[in-house]
Amino acid sequence: MPAPPTTPGLPLQPADLQGLSRLAVDATVGVVDLVERLHHTIVQRSGIIGVAPTGSTAGVTGLVYRSVRGTTKLTGRGLDSLLGAAVRRLPTSDSPPTREAALAALNGLWGDHLASSANPLAIHARIRLDGQPLSLQRAALAARIPQARNTLLLLVHGLCMNDLQWTRDGHDHGRVLALDLGATALHLHYNSGRHVSHNGHDFARLLDELVAAWPVPVTGLVIVGHSMGGLVTRSAIHQAQQQGLDWPKRLRALAFLGTPHQGAPLERGGLLVDRLLGISPYVAPFARLGRSRSAGITDLRFGNLQDADWQGRDVQDQRHDDRVPTPLPAGVTTCLVAATTADKVDGLRSAVLGDGLVPLRSALGQNRNPALALPVPEAQQLVITRANHWDLLSRPDVSAWLGRQLQQTPG
Repeated sequence: MPAPPTTPGLPLQPADLQGLSRLAVDATVGVVDLVERLHHTIVQRSGIIGVAPTGSTAGVTGLVYRSVRGTTKLTGRGLDSLLGAAVRRLPTSDSPPTREAALAALNGLWGDHLASSANPLAIHARIRLDGQPLSLQRAALAARIPQARNTLLLLVHGLCMNDLQWTRDGHDHGRVLALDLGATALHLHYNSGRHVSHNGHDFARLLDELVAAWPVPVTGLVIVGHSMGGLVTRSAIHQAQQQGLDWPKRLRALAFLGTPHQGAPLERGGLLVDRLLGISPYVAPFARLGRSRSAGITDLRFGNLQDADWQGRDVQDQRHDDRVPTPLPAGVTTCLVAATTADKVDGLRSAVLGDGLVPLRSALGQNRNPALALPVPEAQQLVITRANHWDLLSRPDVSAWLGRQLQQTPG
């Protein structure tokens, strides 16, 4: 029987069905675990306030829950085997922007789980051009980019986003800056639900391979990061320097747009909700739903950059800003761009809400601890008003200002 034809605009790829099936099985098992814990709490007649009882249901009740879990996993394995065979036979089509956006959002929320469970929906870090991954081989790059420039411009997207979303409302910072700098613009596409330090490691490695295979000598490297993308960039630079990689020596300039260098209040609020739910054993099982958010999201609590910032504890247990200082690279021009939804920079709304996700102090790298603060001159800082976190991607005045700043960097 011939395989059914695929439509170029089809939102799902064949492998997506297998990935969604695995995710559905994982979710079902998680719900069963939650119900069993709540059942056990009720049977133990726990108080309204206090610590949830340890252990699990026993006897026939426990057998029922174990049977439901076992049956679900067995059914999932059978379905996964059938879908895997189908995936190998069915053709794939081009991935439309709607699918790319949905996949990026899913990875931002649960990307660490997708990666650790080898789910086909997990995004693998790649350097991309026009939404397509580049083969980091000299001959392949020369054929794909016949007019390769000596200056590389890398753009790094934020949480729950992808490289195609650098184009917003018809504006693309990458295209504008590439013309201003005489550079070739490329993008990092990565799983934003993984730890920032893990993505930084991958980015450092990919840049090392890219620079080594580039068809012409790379004399300049400029990186622009939006939101979490700025943290991934800083992590990559730190790890590359620690490993003695060559590409940081070619780094001319960095630009951060709405990057939570000192963390994001919304994630710290998530920690508070988790702790409040833990007060009662009857709602504590539901706290697991909130605690299932990705490692990438929890890294935004204080702006974690290194493995040392989170290792040795559960990702949800970082209650204080005890990060290891990660300074900016010496001799590299750094530009910070922040936004506020208010009409003016001064005021409580700008200080607390900033662009709606990142307060001004965090985006501008300000911290009471000098070791954690980013010493960027005011002349290299820009704050735009009446703009939200995503407007930073579509404001022509932002790319115009960046163009002027970055052209002043030494070649």
